[in-house]
Amino acid sequence: MKALLLHQFYNTPASGGAIRSYYLAKALVEKGIQVVMITTHNEAGIKKITDEEIEIHYLPVDYNNRYGFFKRVYSFWLFVWHIVTYAGNFRDADRVYAISTPLTTGLAAMWIKYRYKIPYYFEVGDLWPEAPVQMGFIKNRLLKFILYKVEKLIYKKSDAVIALSQAIQDAIEKTSPGKKVYQIPNMADTDFYKPEPKRHEPEQRFGVQGKFVVSYIGTLGLANGLEYLVYCAEQAQTENLNIHFLICGDGKMYDDLQQMIAEKRLTNISLTGFLDREGVREVLNVTDAVMVCYKPLPVLETGSPNKYFDGLAAGKFIVINFGGWIKQEIEQHGCGISVNPLNPDDFIHQIKSFLADTERLRDFQENARKLAEATYSRMKLSERFTALFI
Repeated sequence: MKALLLHQFYNTPASGGAIRSYYLAKALVEKGIQVVMITTHNEAGIKKITDEEIEIHYLPVDYNNRYGFFKRVYSFWLFVWHIVTYAGNFRDADRVYAISTPLTTGLAAMWIKYRYKIPYYFEVGDLWPEAPVQMGFIKNRLLKFILYKVEKLIYKKSDAVIALSQAIQDAIEKTSPGKKVYQIPNMADTDFYKPEPKRHEPEQRFGVQGKFVVSYIGTLGLANGLEYLVYCAEQAQTENLNIHFLICGDGKMYDDLQQMIAEKRLTNISLTGFLDREGVREVLNVTDAVMVCYKPLPVLETGSPNKYFDGLAAGKFIVINFGGWIKQEIEQHGCGISVNPLNPDDFIHQIKSFLADTERLRDFQENARKLAEATYSRMKLSERFTALFI
């Protein structure tokens, strides 16, 4: 069997970033399925390599996490165009697996199905266009109408939709009743990320010796509302609390956050820039609590953020500032807390009890690791995924 995977943002362990699609491709290879990955790179021309038995085709589509909304949209459409002109090389594929975001990847899968009669599955990690609509990026009523119709059409024409959370599955089943939807959440790499004592070298590297460390790891985008962390750091510094905040990643908000930190003269918060997997593992080594942060919008409560699963795997106390399924899960399993996104004082109030009670902190951290192993094991979820192709 030959599977054609479409993912604009494919990463490998060597490149860093989110590597869910790498895990999925590897799982298929291990079942004896031939895998072709179509993705992008910021270089001229098409590049083809074979890596760990995955045939990867890099199409020339520039993208940067600092791009604004409309420049991102242009990049999304360019990826679709390149797939349309290139997909004939893979007309012998048995199945297409299209990964969003962006939603537009589903249009490429639809075209391949129409032109080459190859059925497709469509994976949904974020609800589009609902997310940009709620964030105010899409205001034109006609454009919203068209995009919602496109979303429903992509679902309708797929053999099945794969949702990364129960909330996403519920939303799809509501808009597309009768559609077959499978839930395969993000994976916790419990082999790579493990609970371990803090090491002196990374503590020195990040300047956090003897500190209670709260880390955010991921894209610094508008949706993440990371100014909230700056306000939390400001309040913590005012109260002289032994907390240091690490913001790890790159994105459109990087310069704004840097400016805010400088203007407030904060010494208890640092921006590390983008880190590869080894760098992320070092940050998690010195981390006490992993922060997952979003603007207070209902659609952002439905997602399946990678940083949450990495934090669970590493056995870290989870702090979020939103509601939804993750809030329910961390409260049910006793591994995290939810704080008010409009009130940094609530973060300070709740975190103080963990500063004072290290045994309680340790219990929450141990519960996080147990949840990762029991529910989000890469091996278990890979089996669920490959069953779709066998």
